[in-house]
Amino acid sequence: MSHRTGRRVLAAGVLLAALVAGAACSDGPAPRPAPSAATPSAGATGAPPAGATARNPFGAHWDWSRYDQFVPYLEKLSGSATYHELSWCDIEKTQGSPDFSAVDQLAERSRQLGITLHLKIRTGVCWATGGTARFTRGQADKTESAMPRDLAAYQTFVRALVQRYAPYGVREYAIENEVNAQQYWAGSPEDYRRLVTAAAEAIRSADPRAKVVDSGMSSVAYGMGVADRLLRAGQPDQAVAAYQAYFQRRIGTRGRLIPPVADPAALRAALDNAQNSRNLAYLAVTEKLLDDRVVDVRQLHFYEHFSGVPALLDYLRAETPTGVPVQAWEVGQFWKDGADDAAARGDEMVKVVSQLVAGGIHEVLWLPLAYNPDNRAGAEVRYGLLDPDGTQRQAGAMMAALAAAARDATAEPVDGKGLTGVAFRRGAESTLVVWSTTGGTMSLPATAGVTGGPVGADPAARTGALPIGPSPVLLHAKGDPASVLALIR
Repeated sequence: MSHRTGRRVLAAGVLLAALVAGAACSDGPAPRPAPSAATPSAGATGAPPAGATARNPFGAHWDWSRYDQFVPYLEKLSGSATYHELSWCDIEKTQGSPDFSAVDQLAERSRQLGITLHLKIRTGVCWATGGTARFTRGQADKTESAMPRDLAAYQTFVRALVQRYAPYGVREYAIENEVNAQQYWAGSPEDYRRLVTAAAEAIRSADPRAKVVDSGMSSVAYGMGVADRLLRAGQPDQAVAAYQAYFQRRIGTRGRLIPPVADPAALRAALDNAQNSRNLAYLAVTEKLLDDRVVDVRQLHFYEHFSGVPALLDYLRAETPTGVPVQAWEVGQFWKDGADDAAARGDEMVKVVSQLVAGGIHEVLWLPLAYNPDNRAGAEVRYGLLDPDGTQRQAGAMMAALAAAARDATAEPVDGKGLTGVAFRRGAESTLVVWSTTGGTMSLPATAGVTGGPVGADPAARTGALPIGPSPVLLHAKGDPASVLALIR
């Protein structure tokens, strides 16, 4: 993957200067917090081997307060990964008295499930940062994060955290969340760069095997980055088309922040508003941290229509350094007042996550596993794989089928005969997840040793030829993917 052009770096510099000028300064240093309690013993907990990574790309993020309801389904996602977000201010409400007990419990439960845990480290707003929170959200009243008063004290906290959870097999630590949004980050881009640099130093000193992950730009920020890159490449018509495909469900949902765009001039105007300028600035800072190898892993968030995935993958290939893995810690369907069509919802989920894995994304975590009916929005804005009580939906059955196909397998894209999708190879066997992109229908003749059917259904129940149309189907056979595709007419 190539680096950014000089024009991108120059543009980012102008945006950074503007945002830095408007950022508030932090207060003076505060006393350093005391070290955490003793780290749990690796021998006592039976932690996974050093360097263990997810063996299944399809995972989820869930509400730990409903863990007991979700366990039966989560066992189907064994070998995958998940993440938990914590904040310094929540863990150390009183300076010098950190309480890791809640995180200890979920780390142990993740390990029991066979699911790799990543941690997202935020500061919050409290004695450690000074100032007063401006934004609160969710039932837990989470706030934005602010720059620590004392970076040495922050590093002490981060080192204690990493040392504590390395025995549980935690190897990846993201620094903050969606810093392009003011409700998540109160500092400047330069503050964020300094924070990540300090955190990376502390993480690597505590565990040389650990990986540093960026904050994960919002799904909207990535869409703006996709359009901006195409404009800069001299492809204005493609930029407009990519914007329209990516934001087809978002246009107008945030007023002037995601306006209708019919031509390149309107697109440039949209990219120039204050929030989208901030989005592009923080994308540039993140990519500079990746270029400089301060950050080891790029974190993707995506909640849009599946037709936006190809342009997004092109963006990631162009704007991520060679050898840097990309992981999608947040993938879902943001669809305010969306249709209540279980089959259509499941089909779209399969198309999104399959394209991402086929495009080289190493981990794809669906969010939420099940929505909370008591959320402040009062509706299911982001679609869950399960009902609120843990009952598996059609989309959940489809995700479980993908996880079973992908576990301990290698993935590769499928593109031929008017079909697209992903293929998983495990030994001498192949499992393909494919659908038609032409609007037409192909046919897989009844063939000995080949099974297939709708994703999530019993493939052995099929008799006769299998039609392959716009809805994804799952095929399983001996041999490589090309030999399976050769049977399709």
